[in-house]
Amino acid sequence: MNIKALTTESQLAAWSWGDFAGYGLILNIILMVVLTLRIVSVQRNIGVAIAWIAVLYTLPLVGLFAYILVGEPMIGRRYRQRMEQAGLIMNEMAERERLVFDKGQELLPEHYRGVSQMGTRWTGFGVFSDHDMQLLTHPNAIFELLIDDINAAQRTILMEFYIIYPKGQVLNVIQALMAAAQRGVECHLLIDSVGSFSFFNSAEHRDLERAGVFVHQSLPVGLFKTLFKRSDLRNHRKIMVIDEYIGYIGSFNLVDPKFFKQDKDVGQWIDVAIRSVSQQPISIATAMAKVVVTDIGAENSDNLDALHQRVNNYTRKLYVLDPTINDMNSRIKVLDDGVDHFEQLNTGSTSIVIPQMPVVKGVVAQLIPSAPQVTAHVIYNTLVTIIHRANKRIQITTPYFVPDEALSGALVTAAKRGVEVTLIVPEKVDSFLVQHASQAYYQELLEAGVTIALFKGGLLHAKTVIIDDDYCLFGTVNIDMRSFYLNMEVSLAIYTPEMVAQVADCQESYLQSCRFMGLEEWEQRHDYKRLFDNVVRLFSPLL
Repeated sequence: MNIKALTTESQLAAWSWGDFAGYGLILNIILMVVLTLRIVSVQRNIGVAIAWIAVLYTLPLVGLFAYILVGEPMIGRRYRQRMEQAGLIMNEMAERERLVFDKGQELLPEHYRGVSQMGTRWTGFGVFSDHDMQLLTHPNAIFELLIDDINAAQRTILMEFYIIYPKGQVLNVIQALMAAAQRGVECHLLIDSVGSFSFFNSAEHRDLERAGVFVHQSLPVGLFKTLFKRSDLRNHRKIMVIDEYIGYIGSFNLVDPKFFKQDKDVGQWIDVAIRSVSQQPISIATAMAKVVVTDIGAENSDNLDALHQRVNNYTRKLYVLDPTINDMNSRIKVLDDGVDHFEQLNTGSTSIVIPQMPVVKGVVAQLIPSAPQVTAHVIYNTLVTIIHRANKRIQITTPYFVPDEALSGALVTAAKRGVEVTLIVPEKVDSFLVQHASQAYYQELLEAGVTIALFKGGLLHAKTVIIDDDYCLFGTVNIDMRSFYLNMEVSLAIYTPEMVAQVADCQESYLQSCRFMGLEEWEQRHDYKRLFDNVVRLFSPLL
């Protein structure tokens, strides 16, 4: 025993700390090279690849673990399989009921058919006509109409949100949902697990479930789950569907801006939504219902089994040809009567006045949902395509502006060829890094002639893009790589000029509360500020 112990001690003594350090360095180099090759071979976006390599070599150990955890958009193999199965179930039901979702390009002008076909190819949704739509620019209008629609619901209520914050007027929505469930309306609420973390620990969550509302967590996180999928891939969609013929879409989370994030020193959040009504067999509302039901079915095996059983037992449960609620026209008429009413948004630092918008009839539109590893980068590709096709104007409203080189280049090129390009962003946002990453793009945009308008009336959370006078993208998508590549998002492409004009009028109202950034003013900033912005820009694809 003594001889063996002496041998072991002598062997250990032969291994100095220098040896351990040397082998550790070799192992680290091998891992760095392997991971660099992995990044180069997997990441299709050059900016993302460069940003990750910069992180890897600047902070080797941190970068190594960070890339393993959140480097690639892995939504999870089982989740993808359930998503595909839920999609097949819904498509088979639609085929059985002779509901065709992927047609309608002939309704569009020739120059928009190609970009529409791109969306159809990846999402299965074509172009739908004959909608009555109204732009809602004030939270009170959204809450009032939504609660009225919930109170009138007779069959189903489907909702999907990133954030539910149960304060203020949100409590009235929750009470309406509980009352609907108790009178026999089937209510489903799908909510992002991270975005609404506090809600799932709230009394309101428990009250909803006791009342019979089905509350589902979207993309739940956990330590074990992190090994197989990214925890920062989030469901950022905001969709509400009542009785399959009324749909809401926009930037509006289920939050009351008077109570939400008032400690961030950015003012109240300014949001918009569109209410869409149609009695057609397929419409924007039925497409929204298909998205929400598919998302619910993909969350777990029990949900998928329940969806399969439901579809086998019922026909037209989600797609009803003739709504049983007959007060649609009277509701729209009431809204028309309020067209001349002007609502004032009290945003803390200032106030803005936006006219109440009338209902627009006969709207032609297309729903474009996106999800990582499911629909490729359909919304990003759509946006870049329509920017290059713009002839007169491009007007973008977004809370977070962190484009990649292709997107910023498209805006710069458009401005240089004479297109009027306007970017409306909040003067202050709730993310320090995003603020500085955005500012790193201002120099080249201003030099090209892009108008940069800094909104002073709060955190402008609306996400709208106007192209010329006949195209609008409206929904949940920020102009950043997280929305384009990592989040589950949804946009509405609008092709009717009258409806596009409403969104443009809303943007004009925002411009009245903006400070316009000039190139001369921007160039007078201190060099260290420019340097800091440009350093943050290196990591902007990861924000």
